[in-house]
Amino acid sequence: MDSRETYWTDRALLEWQVELGATDAILDAPVDRYAFEAAKPAPKAVTPEKPATVVQVETPEVDVVRLARTAAEKAHDLDALSAAMQAFDHCELKKGARSFVFCDGNPAARVMIIGEAPGREEDRAGRPFVGRAGQLLDRMLEAIQMGRAADDAARSVYITNVLPWRPPSNRTPEKAEIAMMLPFLERHIALADPEIIVLMGNTPCQALLGRTGITRMRGNWVEVLGKPCLPMFHPAYLLRNPIAKRDAWADLLALNARLRG
Repeated sequence: MDSRETYWTDRALLEWQVELGATDAILDAPVDRYAFEAAKPAPKAVTPEKPATVVQVETPEVDVVRLARTAAEKAHDLDALSAAMQAFDHCELKKGARSFVFCDGNPAARVMIIGEAPGREEDRAGRPFVGRAGQLLDRMLEAIQMGRAADDAARSVYITNVLPWRPPSNRTPEKAEIAMMLPFLERHIALADPEIIVLMGNTPCQALLGRTGITRMRGNWVEVLGKPCLPMFHPAYLLRNPIAKRDAWADLLALNARLRG
């Protein structure tokens, strides 16, 4: 075929494709345009920010013993002391206890008995020494013609505890808990102003005498806050160890002799 005819034929075909809307030349092989990835813009360089300076503010440690002492000193009578103790929120035992246990008996009594802390029955009743140990204590006092319900202040007793809230599972009070509530106990003694103090068990001895070992201390008169004091076995200990009741009876006789002397 003449080359001129081929030229005009090819040109006619090209013009015909342009009229149909073709914009790209036809290649010898098909092109899969979906295989091409779109051009991605180059990521901008990010300048790392300078970390902010963190200022650590130290929280001052709260002196709970000082707060307790301040609150206790402001109480001018037993009702005010009870209110101050109930408003004291720094003892964690308060959160788990059912009742606040302050006292029982006659505040004008000559004898003030100090126990450890409320148990389950005391937590329910809101009064100290009402469980089995408390019932035994009442029988012990009756044996020497004394009691918490006695009309005569000379033969009545006034009862409280080192801690006013029940420890979980009746566990032994911790040293920090004792130290925290000690200012209230000391103020309690000052306001009640008994002639004689009876410490029942190791916890009140630790709080007011600074030592434990009730088997060695029981029956030996000591002085607490300027008052004669007699350490004795806790009634709960006597329930577990009945053989110790003989020593407890001797201590009761010593207490009765001191009162009559």
